[in-house]
Amino acid sequence: MSPTLPHVRTRLTDLAEQAGVSTATVSRVLNGKVGVASETRQAVLAALDLLGYERPEKLRNRSAGLVGLIVPELTNPVFPAFAQVIESLLSEHGYTPLLCTQSPGGTTEDEYVEMLLDHAVDGIVFISGLHADTQAGHDRYERLRSRGMPIVLVNGYAPGVDAPFVSPDDVASMELSVRHLQSLGHRRIGLAIGPGRFVPAQRKLASFADALVRYGLADSTDQAAEHVVITLYTVEGGQAAAGELIDSGHTAIVCGSDLMALGAIRAARSRGLRVPEDVSVVGYDDSPLIAFTDPPLTTVRQPVAAMGQAAVSALLTEISGERAPRSELLFQPELIVRGSTGAAPGDRLDNPQP
Repeated sequence: MSPTLPHVRTRLTDLAEQAGVSTATVSRVLNGKVGVASETRQAVLAALDLLGYERPEKLRNRSAGLVGLIVPELTNPVFPAFAQVIESLLSEHGYTPLLCTQSPGGTTEDEYVEMLLDHAVDGIVFISGLHADTQAGHDRYERLRSRGMPIVLVNGYAPGVDAPFVSPDDVASMELSVRHLQSLGHRRIGLAIGPGRFVPAQRKLASFADALVRYGLADSTDQAAEHVVITLYTVEGGQAAAGELIDSGHTAIVCGSDLMALGAIRAARSRGLRVPEDVSVVGYDDSPLIAFTDPPLTTVRQPVAAMGQAAVSALLTEISGERAPRSELLFQPELIVRGSTGAAPGDRLDNPQP
């Protein structure tokens, strides 16, 4: 029997086009018929959601269980991107994700964990949590493991914690950024980065210093520290740090996040400088919509989709009673060159563009 909602034919056509299948296949999915591949069924369900249609009651799956997903905040667009990828993958496997977002002065990570335990979740994914803070105790994760709770830790490594780790290669991200800028003729390259107690920041700091020395832009890693300003992972933090770097003669700035990079561009413009003609800026994350900034931001893309897939795969392995690898999985970032980087000002004068 065909769905009874109005404009059925139009709806089937729209859904088929969105899902990339035939209207007959859409009809079989909507009517709960067998013989449809799970990937195809998921594509039709996604099309229903994207086009704003309510799912028929017969298509509402019974949840296989609950999974907690704890993220630090949602103001940085990369965290909603992680959440969307992980929630979608969990849903494909029948699990209902419970998203927990932190904010200054709000619910803490530990408080969220207690709430999730009260809800009898089957596992928890932590993104950029206290496991990434070298000053925070990690026994909280050991307590979870001692009670058999499957966990996966994303973006940050805590030695001794019995859990899978999924991270981007922060060392490679700095190498990509510095190599790109020095190839454009920049000799004064600065780094705007977040608090140094966090593992990703520590790795970026060390790699940045090594790269400056390797390319002859600093005499030693200690001297490279003169080219670093530690601040907050915000637009305002990036603006403040970039202001210091620009005022001390830097012509290129590597930032620890895309939000910081937007602040760096603001700092340059507030001084009457142009990006990239006078100052080049490189971000980090390749957050959604960052390609549409003015100028479009050159950035290092964090492999969110691949990392999310690995995190969910590891968690489901743990939930099934098997043991996922305990070595840290490192994912390679990618330099995305857009319009916020260009030749160093001196090189541009010496070698004018045609």
